[in-house]
Amino acid sequence: MEHQGLSTTMRKVLLLINCLILAVGICGGPLMMRLYYVEGGSRVWLSSWLQTAGWPLTLIPLAILYFYRRKVEGSNAKFYLITPRIFIASFVIGVVTGLDDFLYSWGGSKLPVSTSSLLLAAQLAFTSVGAFFIVKLKFTPYSINAVILLTVGAVLLGVRSNGDRPEGVTSKAYILGFMMTLLAAALYGVILPCIELIYLKAKQVITATLVLEIQMVMCFAATAFCTVGMIANNDFQAMSREAKQFNLGEARYYIVIVWTSIIWQCFFVGVIGVIYCSSSLMSGVMIAVLLPVTEVLAVVFFRENFSGEKGLALFLSLWGFVSYFYGEFKQTKKEKNKSPKIEIKTTHIESV
Repeated sequence: MEHQGLSTTMRKVLLLINCLILAVGICGGPLMMRLYYVEGGSRVWLSSWLQTAGWPLTLIPLAILYFYRRKVEGSNAKFYLITPRIFIASFVIGVVTGLDDFLYSWGGSKLPVSTSSLLLAAQLAFTSVGAFFIVKLKFTPYSINAVILLTVGAVLLGVRSNGDRPEGVTSKAYILGFMMTLLAAALYGVILPCIELIYLKAKQVITATLVLEIQMVMCFAATAFCTVGMIANNDFQAMSREAKQFNLGEARYYIVIVWTSIIWQCFFVGVIGVIYCSSSLMSGVMIAVLLPVTEVLAVVFFRENFSGEKGLALFLSLWGFVSYFYGEFKQTKKEKNKSPKIEIKTTHIESV
């Protein structure tokens, strides 16, 4: 996959920036969603909608990049780079993302934050399989080891989670939420490689502008899908009533709503940026390795128990993280020794 001539160093810098943005989203998003439910929120479609409703924020970096192109290219600079073919593909993936958001929000309304680990664990496994079949990902012993360790570590966080069942949630609702969460994981595990496939099949240079345009179209489509659900469920009319009954107060209700959408947008920008700079598997690994941080924050803010299983999961996640990046380091060093004059890609993706 071509990266418009970016140097290896610049790509690593961009990867680091996107990883930091992703960290904000993956750690803060689930906590904000849980805060909404814990303090009296109950609108699942609204919670789903908030995950992508911050898409207009993408217009800010797009505008900056456009003016930069105008400065460099003059009047020849294009206002947008996305083609109809890529737009349609991004829109379809966005609609599927909207469905995935609903499944995740429904599960999140019934499960504690710690149980969201089941989603993250399964998502990594599904991403690995999906990347293997969809974009012909080449596994290495280190990446296989990382996937196994991160998956086992994350699953451990869900062990005996039934004891953490939120008050007022029946066993039937808990099990259904569990199933919804796993289904959302499977769906997102397919979505990530499909995004990577768009890059591989784009037939044009993949630039930061194009990446942001794809992300904006996806989030717009997901938001449109959830908006239909909100209208059908009368969520817009119910918001003012829910705000008055919110435990933290009406003003803070809207603050939670706004910040939830902003933080979730960081997640989507980070995910698509990591795929752009590396691979869909890398994004899955980052999501999984950030899981322990989310766990610690859940313990701090929601007083959830930190059991021995969670401590072991933290160890396994960190081990998997080190394994993956050590493998990346060795592979890059090996390829540099083979072809010192060729710019080395940081992914192991076969050109299609």
